Amino acid sequence: MAFYFVLQYVLIRQLDDTLWSEKQEVVDYVNSHHQLPEIQNTKNQWIDVVKINALLPNAVVRTIPLKIIDEQEYIRQLIFSVQVNNQYYQYTVNKSEAETEDLLQLIILVTMAMIGLMLLFNYLINRKLITNTWKPFYTTIDSIKDYAAHLQPLSLSKEPIDEINLLNESINSMTERISKDYLALRSFTENASHEMQTPLAIIRSKVESLLQDAEGNKKTIQQLLAIEDASVRLSKLHQSLLLLTKLENRQFILNEPVLLDVILQNKITERQELIDSKSIICNTNIESVIISFHQHLAEILVSNLLNNAICYAPSGGSIQIELTKLNLIISNTAIGGALNTSQIFQRFYKEHSDNTSTGLGLAIVYEVCLAAGFVIEYKFYQQQHFFNISLSK
Repeated sequence: MAFYFVLQYVLIRQLDDTLWSEKQEVVDYVNSHHQLPEIQNTKNQWIDVVKINALLPNAVVRTIPLKIIDEQEYIRQLIFSVQVNNQYYQYTVNKSEAETEDLLQLIILVTMAMIGLMLLFNYLINRKLITNTWKPFYTTIDSIKDYAAHLQPLSLSKEPIDEINLLNESINSMTERISKDYLALRSFTENASHEMQTPLAIIRSKVESLLQDAEGNKKTIQQLLAIEDASVRLSKLHQSLLLLTKLENRQFILNEPVLLDVILQNKITERQELIDSKSIICNTNIESVIISFHQHLAEILVSNLLNNAICYAPSGGSIQIELTKLNLIISNTAIGGALNTSQIFQRFYKEHSDNTSTGLGLAIVYEVCLAAGFVIEYKFYQQQHFFNISLSK
């Protein structure tokens, strides 16, 4: 907009220079010949001369509108006076601004076209340069994403850009150290798991032998049973922590076709006696669902959710189980109020003191969902706990 007004101002000044030149020619002619010059009008410029009684004090330049054949255009006028002998004359030099407007529009169009071409050319050049410049960076980003999925050391190539090359070298070194630490941790976990299984098995075996020998000694039997219970809990805790470690290290390949409805039905059947012993009403709505998952993890997922619902449902309460192609929802009537939503999926979280629970069941459920790309949500509504797993990845 500013460019338009500046250009218009320049063209009007140029038009005024033409009018002043015309005035100067008239004045020079009168001074030389002591008579008025012959008037020659054109389409875009014409002169009107009238007699006046006195000289005008100053020449006046102005713009006036003029209607020509139902069209209005603007006229630039220069009004001045001259004296010939003892007679005064007023000259009005008129010049149309139509040519100026046409020239202004042409200049604007040409300028805008040139600017547009320059911007387009600049965009294409910059796009090409930016694409070539940032290509190594995006290659590095893709490699990092692939590393996050497979945890294999990266070997990024050298690049002509020093900054990218420095980044690649740092990432190569970092991923190599991370991979070594990861392998060392996995090896330690597997070895520790293997070494712990044997002592636990020995403890349980010896306790069983001592129970047989201590027949009739109630005090000894109670102590041995306490040891056996502790060893069983320790074994469960060990297995749960080992499973969590494997889940966090993504050691499971989740590409098996799993019949989730069949697993759910089987796990309900396995727990039917426990459900009946607590007089729990179990309502089910199960559709046929096949997902790409891991058979063992699917069984753990379903088992932990069912165990949680049965364990914390009051006697005479109810459990609702619904399975569709999009969701698995398991709910149970609550003994108390809502659970702590910020801690419910954390390790060793227990809402109530329960010596039989490791506090890892829901943490394992959460890690299984995280590994599979599922989303699990907890809600408390109408004195019921709802666990909703969205099966769409």
